[in-house]
Amino acid sequence: MSEVMTVDPAVAERARERAAAAERVVVKAGTNSLTDDDSNLDDSKVDKLVDDVVGLLDRGTEVVLVSSGAIGAGKGRIGHSGDTVEASQALSTIGQSHLMRRYTESLERYDRTAAQILLTQHDLDDAERFTNFRNTIETLLDWDVVPIINENDAVATEEIQIGDNDMISASVAVGIDADLLVTLTDVEGVYTGNPESADDATLIEAVGRNYAAVEAVVDESASGEFGGIRTKVRGARRVSEHGIPAVIAASGAPAVAERISTGKPVGTIFVPTDGATDD
Repeated sequence: MSEVMTVDPAVAERARERAAAAERVVVKAGTNSLTDDDSNLDDSKVDKLVDDVVGLLDRGTEVVLVSSGAIGAGKGRIGHSGDTVEASQALSTIGQSHLMRRYTESLERYDRTAAQILLTQHDLDDAERFTNFRNTIETLLDWDVVPIINENDAVATEEIQIGDNDMISASVAVGIDADLLVTLTDVEGVYTGNPESADDATLIEAVGRNYAAVEAVVDESASGEFGGIRTKVRGARRVSEHGIPAVIAASGAPAVAERISTGKPVGTIFVPTDGATDD
C-alpha cells in the first residue's frame, strides 16, 4: 500500500501551485453531483456548482463546464428507468433541456450567460469538426459566456456507458489548451479502496509516478456505481501526460473551487508528467 501513497510532498505542492495559477479551467460535474436519490435535479447542488464556477470566473479564470446529468434528469422528469440504450437516448433529450434551463436560471443570479454544446468523441477526433468546436469555444469565452458541454447521447451510435463525459472532458482540456482539469464527483477523491464499503480506505492526496499502483488499486476496488472512478482516474492521467494538472474532488466540499484556486489541498491532485513537477 505504501507505493500508492508515495508522491514527494514538495512535488504535490508544486502541482497545487500550478493548478492555482490556471488561467483556463475545464470543470467536469458528474450526475450524482447534480441529482438527488430519485434522479431529480437538485437545485441546491446545481446552485453550489454554479457558485464554484462563478467564483473562478470572478478571479478572471476562463471556465468551460462539462456536465453529465441529462439522462438522470430525464429519469426524474418522467419516472422511466432507461433500461435500454434507446430509452437512455430518449431520456437524454428530455433531461438536457431541463438541465440547461436550471443552469441558465442559476447563472442568471450572477448576470452570467450559458451556452450549450453537445458533442461526441467523434467530433473531437475529426480535425474539421474539432476546429469548428474550438473556434466556438474561443468565441464564447471572448464573449464572457460559460460554455456547457454534454455528450450528444441522442445521436451517438455507440452504447451509452459510464464515464463518457470523463473522457470527453479530458479530450476537451487537452484540445483547448486548458491549464487545469477539475473533476467533481460525489466522493472526496481517489481512495485506496471503495470508501462505501472499506472502513480503512484512505484518500490518496497525489498521483504522479505512483500511477500504476493507484490504477491497480482502483481497478481492484471499483464496482457498481463506484466503478465510474476508473474513467475519472484515466481522464485525469491523460491530461497530466499532456502537462496539465488535474484534480478529482467532491462537488459538495465547501468552497472547493476556491481551495483549488488558492493552492490548498483538496481531493486528489494528478501531477503533470511533463518533467515540470513530477520529479
